[in-house]
Amino acid sequence: MTILGHNYIGGTRSGKGDVKLLSIAAATGEAHAVPFLTATEAEVTAAVDAASAAYPVYRALSSEARAKFLDAIAEEIDALGDDFIAEVSRETALPAARLQGERSRTSNQMRLFAKVLRRGDFYGARIDTALPQRQPLPRPDLRQYRIGVGPVGVFGASNFPLAFSVAGGDTAAALAAGCPVVFKAHSGHLITSERVADAIERAVKRSGVPAGTFNMIYGDRVGAQLVKSAGIQAVGFTGSLRGGRALCDMAAARPQPIPVFAEMSSINPIILLPQALATRGEAIARDLIGSVVVGVGQLCTSPGLVLGVRSPELTKFIEQLRDAMAAQSPQTMLNSAGLKTYGGGVERLSKVPGVVTVAAGGSSDTQAVPHLFKAEASVLFTKDAPLEEEVFGPATVIVELESREQLIDFARNMHGQLTATLQAQPEDLRAYQDLIALLEHKAGRLLVNGFPTGVEVSDAMVHGGPYPATSDARGTSVGTLAIDRFLRPICYQNYPDELLPAALQNANPLGLMRLVDGEQTKAVVNDPRTA
Repeated sequence: MTILGHNYIGGTRSGKGDVKLLSIAAATGEAHAVPFLTATEAEVTAAVDAASAAYPVYRALSSEARAKFLDAIAEEIDALGDDFIAEVSRETALPAARLQGERSRTSNQMRLFAKVLRRGDFYGARIDTALPQRQPLPRPDLRQYRIGVGPVGVFGASNFPLAFSVAGGDTAAALAAGCPVVFKAHSGHLITSERVADAIERAVKRSGVPAGTFNMIYGDRVGAQLVKSAGIQAVGFTGSLRGGRALCDMAAARPQPIPVFAEMSSINPIILLPQALATRGEAIARDLIGSVVVGVGQLCTSPGLVLGVRSPELTKFIEQLRDAMAAQSPQTMLNSAGLKTYGGGVERLSKVPGVVTVAAGGSSDTQAVPHLFKAEASVLFTKDAPLEEEVFGPATVIVELESREQLIDFARNMHGQLTATLQAQPEDLRAYQDLIALLEHKAGRLLVNGFPTGVEVSDAMVHGGPYPATSDARGTSVGTLAIDRFLRPICYQNYPDELLPAALQNANPLGLMRLVDGEQTKAVVNDPRTA
């Protein structure tokens, strides 16, 4: 294994910069010997130019050719062996078993998007055939489908070094849509990024797609230039609210504004309904703490707020929750910056009037200590909403509400969330339909029982939600609907059939289900222009 630390631009490696980054072992703080060179302004421009040059060629490839490319990436990722897993573990302190599962998730989501390309529903093909005899005016022949928007800038996330990184969901969705990618590597896993980028580059060569289809740049301060570059037509981001909002503002201020699909901040409330507490309280407490501390709480769906209405059952539940949290141990976070941020979040909560520490899982200056807080109900309704500010790590806050009405009031005014979970029995669900209606408006995924820290990569999954969970609640960053973010519709009017894209031709050579004159059908189009 040779580590170069150079940027990936149009199929070549480039290291012209003199600002160096180092790969740091999360657990020990030890630096890897090879420096990674921050991309210069010229290199960022070259990467965007390479993606822009690749776009018309890559977009014009058949969906089958793009599917084979994604399959090739998946094969190359699967081939990354134990030495790779060990290196990722060194950089992130994540255990090998977690990383092996994440490697499979990363390759499998590439294969899932390849399946999307082969079935063709992403085209959204619509055909309104000509009505030459219509009065008072004839209708022209109109045909619509969707194409990739153009080169996409993607930012790597800190908490998933594989599944939300170089070959993660944003990259997979963009490549499936026909959009070349310029990826900004996360500085917390530099070697991991290089190894995965090498795998993608091997797939590029195997598949014969244009060299600029994939590009990757290093640097802590290159993101602004990437977003502002005229060639970039959309951005995918997973990270902090502050970072995501800054990118959104930059993109909106461009001469040509572009969309930023940013996943940013969520506290993922868990709502404890009465019958569930009465029948399953102890099990819920145990499993809830497990959900809070899994992955050292470094999951965007980690439950940061627990709500219940005052009752003897809730009082007992809080005691069980306290005991379960006290039994936890400190754990190493992904990097020192994350630990510092988590420590700051815990300190902030502890100083909020009306908030007390109920339990802490041990003591450590070098690892994240799990925390359980309890807040008075009034804190939920203060203007600055301190309980709705995400603390990224193994901490959660439980609130004992005064009444059902107070719970409804909070749900009505709650910030947007990735998830909201109801711990509920069937009779609870029937009794709380008004609450459910409010949560549907506030969250991208509504769970009944279970816990949100598990995101299935599938057709039906939504990993998104109203602001500030994301910058655009109409999309998702997990699941096949993610491709929609990087597509746009185009309509062809009175176009000759033989010059139309295959998805819109009369003969339907791709065998798609299409909307033809208001009916879903796979049939050949009876075109009055050729009658």
